[in-house]
Amino acid sequence: MASPIDLIVIGGGSAGLGAANAGQRAGKNVLLVNDGEPGGDCTFWGCVPSKALISQSKKGASFDEAMAHVRSAVNRIGAAETFSVLEGHGMKTANGRAAFVGSDTIEVDGTRHSAPRIVIATGSRAFVPPVPGLDTVDFLTNKEVFSLPRKPASIAVLGGGPIGVEISQAMSRLGVAVTIFEMSDRLLAREEPEASIAVAEALSSDGIDLRLGAAVTNVAPVPTGGVRVQTSSSSDTFDQLLVATGRQPNSEGLGLDAAGVATTKRGHIETTDKLETSVDGIYAAGDVTGKLPFTHAADEMGRLAAGHALKLSQRWKFKEHWVPWATFSDPEVARVGLTEAQAASKGGRVAYLPLGEFDRAITDGETNGFVKIIAGPKPLTRRAFGGEIIGATIVAPRAGEMINEIALAMRTRMFTARLGQSTHAYPTWGFAIPQTVAQFFFEQNGREARPART
Repeated sequence: MASPIDLIVIGGGSAGLGAANAGQRAGKNVLLVNDGEPGGDCTFWGCVPSKALISQSKKGASFDEAMAHVRSAVNRIGAAETFSVLEGHGMKTANGRAAFVGSDTIEVDGTRHSAPRIVIATGSRAFVPPVPGLDTVDFLTNKEVFSLPRKPASIAVLGGGPIGVEISQAMSRLGVAVTIFEMSDRLLAREEPEASIAVAEALSSDGIDLRLGAAVTNVAPVPTGGVRVQTSSSSDTFDQLLVATGRQPNSEGLGLDAAGVATTKRGHIETTDKLETSVDGIYAAGDVTGKLPFTHAADEMGRLAAGHALKLSQRWKFKEHWVPWATFSDPEVARVGLTEAQAASKGGRVAYLPLGEFDRAITDGETNGFVKIIAGPKPLTRRAFGGEIIGATIVAPRAGEMINEIALAMRTRMFTARLGQSTHAYPTWGFAIPQTVAQFFFEQNGREARPART
């Protein structure tokens, strides 16, 4: 007789795999359900193919060479996450779409499975805006762009967020004429304004046509081939159209009503900081929650959700403010915690180092960027030893690596002074961190920390 299932995980992306693996490591019987091979958006249509494409575009590869490398990278990484691999490690799996038929039971292609604890980790997909005519053209999203059979002559990109910026720059370097249409007056609207300026300068230098503050009013197919994109002030024809206007949760079709699971107006599953839903025994993790939409955040949420569901780690909570992220443009943009405007009301102080004043940036000829570190008062000791780090933004060629040190300092509630006292190898990119932190304590090359401004 088969052992009862302790935990059902719905979804085989980063959050689902994190939850399932955590449950199995704890010695529990786990059932992982996924519609198609595990790996999720990141492996097949997100992080892996986009970073493979970016890498090849920097190396001067041809379009065909870059796409071949993308396919190779996806296949190699995806091969480590298949159903057969998971089953070989002793995990139960089911390939199909799951739907709740009760608070502790799901149905997968006519077969019912029950467990006292369930984690929903169904991820997200590309959001398609209600642009008139968009339904009449064969547009691309991140799910199709990495399967292009040939290099397009030109491509219009709707959206100047991380996905739009990354793919646009890579495509431009592969010889494609790129135009970005962004409704906001700047790229990467969630980041510091200085970061938006630095990235816009870099993309413009790569020959990308930036249409900022430009809302697309109509899209239509062209009889001779291609897509016409119209705004209130322009009308242009492109070979391809990429929609990169954000994400939406994969929460419909799950039978959440049958289980009583509450969602927001946008369809995200409502959760506490312990990833609990409105139903006892049901948890949710990853993009479907509407929290930070990053692979590493999803993995942490998955592990925490399983831990709380199985009562393995009851005191740990998911705290968004200490999770870092990066946009892999050139230069990269990395951030953790608060922006300067957000820190102004919390007594934040800002240390700022332009890369034009940093030795490694000068030696590499990569001076478009900066390091901004924000410190605030620490509980009890207040501003002693510089307080603690409450946020940082780095724009640099290695920003994605550099931000991890700041994230560690924040998560351990390290005194700001400790970060500045740590000896860093010279002349590494990481040397910019203590050089910036020094401004909290004395004048450093003519610069001192200042109060945060809105």
